[in-house]
Amino acid sequence: MKSRILQRPSPHSAELLPKALHPVLRRVYAARGIKNQTDLDYRLGQLLPPQTLSGLSAAADLIINHIKSDGHIVIVGDFDADGATSTVVALRGLRMLGARDVSYLVPNRFEYGYGLTPEIVELAMQRDPDLLITVDNGIASYEGVAKARAAGIDVLVTDHHLPGLKLPDANVIVNPNLQGEDFASKSLAGVGVIFYVIMAVRRRMREQNSFSTDDFPEPNLGSLLAYVALGTVADVVILDRNNRILVEQGLRRIRTGDCSAGLLELINVAGKIRTSLTATDLAFGVAPRLNAAGRMDDMTHGIECLLTNDATLAKQLTMQLDRLNCERRDVEKNMHADAENLLRQREWNTEDGMPAALVLHDPGWHVGVVGLLASRIKDTTNRPVIAFADQEVDELKGSARSVPGFHIRDALHKLATTRPDLLQKFGGHAMAAGLSLKKSKLDEFTQEFTAIALDQLGHQEAGKVYFSDGGLSERELTLELAEILQFAGPWGQGFPEPLFDNKFEVVDWRVVGERHLKMTLRPCNTQHEIAAIAFNAEQPFDPGTRITAVYRLGVNDYRGTRQAQLVIEYFESAQD
Repeated sequence: MKSRILQRPSPHSAELLPKALHPVLRRVYAARGIKNQTDLDYRLGQLLPPQTLSGLSAAADLIINHIKSDGHIVIVGDFDADGATSTVVALRGLRMLGARDVSYLVPNRFEYGYGLTPEIVELAMQRDPDLLITVDNGIASYEGVAKARAAGIDVLVTDHHLPGLKLPDANVIVNPNLQGEDFASKSLAGVGVIFYVIMAVRRRMREQNSFSTDDFPEPNLGSLLAYVALGTVADVVILDRNNRILVEQGLRRIRTGDCSAGLLELINVAGKIRTSLTATDLAFGVAPRLNAAGRMDDMTHGIECLLTNDATLAKQLTMQLDRLNCERRDVEKNMHADAENLLRQREWNTEDGMPAALVLHDPGWHVGVVGLLASRIKDTTNRPVIAFADQEVDELKGSARSVPGFHIRDALHKLATTRPDLLQKFGGHAMAAGLSLKKSKLDEFTQEFTAIALDQLGHQEAGKVYFSDGGLSERELTLELAEILQFAGPWGQGFPEPLFDNKFEVVDWRVVGERHLKMTLRPCNTQHEIAAIAFNAEQPFDPGTRITAVYRLGVNDYRGTRQAQLVIEYFESAQD
């Protein structure tokens, strides 16, 4: 499938932005909807006020009552990076606020599935809890919440996933996506929601004069922001201004070492430099290693890594996570090859005849990796994709990834409303969702889901789309601009890292690391040369070949020498 390069439109004029900014950065910001300097003010005081999120006052009162009575608080987490960081923020935050009896429980993906299920409540009851707090889950846990309440256990649900037609009967629910909720940021990750809860508890305790100078000083919650940043980036939620503040403030604290030894060692194992860490480093270096625990084994390993301040234990746990991530890569590589074979076998006349959505299944696929597979196929086909793996004898567990303009969770909700016999469970948000159904219903589900996608999206051209911020002149291909762009984010979902496109002449090339292409390129009709690298691209060139390349302007820091380097995302033969 041939990729396409489209120029990113700009909803605002770059002339509205401060003249002190580099002209390229002004252009990039304008294309991302930045209107003025205020949009770039990432000070912590610029966060949306906690009192604007419904349920926080009641949540704070509930938690404080249990802290004062020395009640046992059990955090019920989730098995992805957002769930892991949410659990860590809840544990660390509550302990900082005086909770003496707080523990956590994270479901094993392969034994219990997602959320506060009745089985998880049974497991939690063995600990004799007084309060259950869900993080990054719970909004659809009707039976589990009911079981806990019937047993006399209080339940606080903190979640960010979209609710269904009914809500669980919890004591308190905090979720920015509840119907009628006025909180201005609907894109908070689960870790952002629990951070707001912890801030609300501190605020209420301050009002109650609970803090003293000597015995119990008011805690600084800033150290929690490192985990908020990691979970927010890892969950690929939209980086609206509020989320950018959370991520930027977390990155600043990581750069100064204000986080656990476990997180610092995880950054080190990922080959990233703490003092210059970016959101991109978190997304592609740190988050996959943390997520590998929940995908391949048990997220308890990841949570314990983030919690520990013991350097020796941190090394042991990060090496374990790194091994799991290597295993995950191998599994994902094989699954991707299987998926490509499935696509080649489909009887479509042309690529444009590809269905509006793709539903894929293989009985040998790993249930913990289908989300990554769906994401990769979505990127290369420009289609919503659902990948299914076998969960039980006649049950499939699926993970969905979407494209702009197609709200995947709403599509599943529509299907569940019109065909309630097809889906067993589902949940998620605009760009990602999870679901399960009977294997015998797969063909019917595929037909119905594809029809919904066709109705909403129409016929879309197949192939990956690259949105470019235009070209750079030879005078702009500099280390100075590369460094400016590196720290001009945080970049991520909804606020993408800048991509540029130009025509280049290949001066020379060599294969490095077995499958990466290291090149020297020259912008056409110039004498300027610049280093470039294309990962997982072994295609050689004859010297003098002209290519069109989509690239990021990066910084190559090798043995203390820093230089500008093009990181090639896509290239094709240049058309004269």
